[in-house]
Order: sequence, then C-alpha cells, then structure tokens
Amino acid sequence: MSHLQAVATGAVLQAEQWAAHLHACRTRLGETAPVHVEGRLRRIVGMLLEAEGCSAAMGSRCLVETRHGGWLETEVVGFSGDRLQLMATGELGGIEPNARVVPVNRVVDVPVGPGLLGRVIDASSQPLDGKGPLQTTGYQPLLSVPLNPLQRQPIREPLDVGLRALNGLLTVGRGQRLGLFAGSGVGKSVLLGMMTRFTRADIVVVALIGERGREVKEFVDHILGPEGMARAVVVATPADHSPLMRLRAAWVATAIAEYFRDQGQQVLLLMDSLTRFAQAQREISLAVGEPPATKGYPPSVFARLPALVERAGNGPAGGGSITAFYTVLAEGDDQQDPIVDSARAILDGHIVLSRALAEAGHFPAIDIEQSVSRAMNDITVREHKLRIRQFRQTWALYQQNRDLISIGAYQRGSDPRVDEAVRLLPKMTRYLQQDTDEAVSFDDANEQLDQLFGDPLFGAEERPS
Repeated sequence: MSHLQAVATGAVLQAEQWAAHLHACRTRLGETAPVHVEGRLRRIVGMLLEAEGCSAAMGSRCLVETRHGGWLETEVVGFSGDRLQLMATGELGGIEPNARVVPVNRVVDVPVGPGLLGRVIDASSQPLDGKGPLQTTGYQPLLSVPLNPLQRQPIREPLDVGLRALNGLLTVGRGQRLGLFAGSGVGKSVLLGMMTRFTRADIVVVALIGERGREVKEFVDHILGPEGMARAVVVATPADHSPLMRLRAAWVATAIAEYFRDQGQQVLLLMDSLTRFAQAQREISLAVGEPPATKGYPPSVFARLPALVERAGNGPAGGGSITAFYTVLAEGDDQQDPIVDSARAILDGHIVLSRALAEAGHFPAIDIEQSVSRAMNDITVREHKLRIRQFRQTWALYQQNRDLISIGAYQRGSDPRVDEAVRLLPKMTRYLQQDTDEAVSFDDANEQLDQLFGDPLFGAEERPS
C-alpha cells in the first residue's frame, strides 16, 4: 500500500512540474513578438505603390522601408492579382526598388478625449500647434457604423447660429446637416468662422481639408481666436498633403465629433470643404484603375459622400447631436456640378452664396431665393413661417420686376404689391447684411423680421399671393 502511495505521490509531483513548465513556456511565447510576413515593393506608378509577398486587409497600414532606414506609412487601397496596392501618407522620396514592405496589424483608431479641446491636429492625429503631446483618454473607430435612422431623435429644436439671415429666414435645427454652396472667393470660410464664434454649441469641430496652409493659421489665430479655440478642435490637412491624408482628415473630424456626441454634448461640425474630400477620393480611385463616370468622378466618390454625411445628425433620444455645415465648391459657379448636385440631394438644406452679391459688397452674400432649410417647417412656429413667406414673396416680386424698375419703365401705382416691394427693398437688404463681428440671436432676428414689415401678420386667407 505504501508503495502505491509513493507512486501516486510521484506522479502528482511530476504532473505539477510539467504544468509549471508548460505555464512558463506559454508565458515566454506570449512575450515573443508576433511574426510578420514581409513583402517587397515591385512597382510605383504615380502615387500608387505595388507590393507582393505579403497579405493585408483593405484599409490596413503597411510600412515601406526608405533608403536611410526610415519607414514610410502607407495604406492598402486596392489589389491587383496577388499584389497589394498602397497609397503613401507622405512624400515618396527615398523609396528604392525591392524595398521591404511590412504589414501592420493594427486598427486605425482616433485618439479622443477632453484634452483635444483647444488643439490643432493633422489627419494622423499628430499635434500641429507645438503645445506638446495630446492628452487623450481613449480611442474612437475611424470608420464607425452609422446610427439606425429609426433610433435618431428627430430635429425639433432650432439652433442659434448668430447670423440674422439664417436665424430669421433659413432656420437651422439642432442635428441638421447643411451645405454652403459657392465658387471660390465668395466668403465661405469667413461665414464658417462667424458660425464658429456665434453658434451656441458645447463643442466645435473644424475640418480644414485641402485648403491653403496660410488659411489654416488665419482661421485659428484670427477667425477662431483664443475664446473660440477653448471649445474647438481643428483638424487641418492643407492642399500639399497626399490625397489619402485629405481623405482621412474628414473621417478623423467626424469620429471626434461622434465621440463628443456620445458624451451627450451638442457638437457643431464645420467641414471645409466637401469638394476637396471628393477630389481626394477621385485621385485615389483613378489611381487604382476605377473608370470615371461623371465629369471624371468615379462611382465610388458618390458612394463615399453619403457615407460621410450620414454619420452626422442627432443621436438617440436624450443624447447629444452633431449639427454639420459642409462647404461645397461650385467650380466656375456651376450649381449643376456633380458634387454640388449630389450634396444637394443628401443634405438637409443648402445655402447658396452669390458672386454677384459678393461683388456688390453684400455680405454675407446669401442668395435667399436659391437657399432652403428642409428642417425649418418642423422647428418654427406658424407666425414665423408666415413672416418668412412674406419676405420671400416680396423679395422675389422685386427681382421679377427689377429690370423694369431700373430702366424707369415701371410707373408707381401700377401694382400696389410692386410699390410695397420697392419701398421695403432697402430694409430687406439691410436685414440680410451683417458685419463679421456682429452676432444676432435667434430671438433678435425674429423680432427684427417683424419690425421690418411693421404690420400685423396676415391670416391664412389674407396672405399675399
């Protein structure tokens, strides 16, 4: 019996020793660096790099070795047979034939947290303001799944943007997505700066995509200023950056806005511009061989636009919201441009800036006849709607008879409605104009709209036709 006990005891000790040994081996294996299958760079065509011998998922990162031992970050944008098609985030200087290509198995996330407020970062989430490293508390997915539209809170509350023309005639709702359509040099950036300073929002996220580097500094120093930067996050990617970085900047800004929205904050997202985002996607798509469809724009461009825009808006009931303004460059003042037309269809309204008004010294140069806010009917009271209709009808009536009035062909007294339009035109023009340092609240804009006409509101049967 004692012999059997000794054998059993020895077996138990041996088993414990083996278990301890296996545990130690398992620990050492866990500390071992993962094995990366490297590839080689085989071809460069324009901005497109082709690598073989390795595998990586679409949208993942790869590092390409440069001549002096450095590494160039790239992203997988397509496939050609067994080869990976890569797009670099920086300049291609120093790349040699057969250079090492190392896939990086790491999800591209955006560092987020309250420490982002007051900071200027690039599309790689690297600080540009020289204020040291970012103080972040977590990560947000770069490409998150949009909210279920049936779970979103409807747009029912007006948002005070500080602009008289918008508050009074093109009322913006909290969680609405609007586009600013204009040609170059008409005042889009200045208008965005005014809304950044005057809008009553908890957090402001500004994305400057494909703009001049000088404009970035002017926007931060002069338009935003220290007071505006205290509650703002700026994502800047100038025009000299690669198309991949310009594309990523829009996703990074949207991800940051989503983070603050999920924290219950009211966020204002300003993106300048949506056209540069589309052009960056066009450059990438054409490089990988996608055929152009409409004026040089491949079909993927028109699929990416709603994917980006739909991530803004209200969150679930009781949560935060993202009110978004996207500037759209109408090249050659063409309002039928493919990007303009596509953006008009997917946004909740559009504000058209007129070059003729801008050249005449009318600022902001908002063309009230071509602009519309699709959420206005749900967030304004009946009296406000009647005033807006009265203003639009009077303004349109004058524009229809403008040529006759200018040449003196119209005789006063021929039409009482035209006489009233001529009398009110100076007042309406002053109502639409506003200085860049002047803020007009929502209530003040409505009160001034009532004072403009100076008569009681028309009833439903008494409204001008």
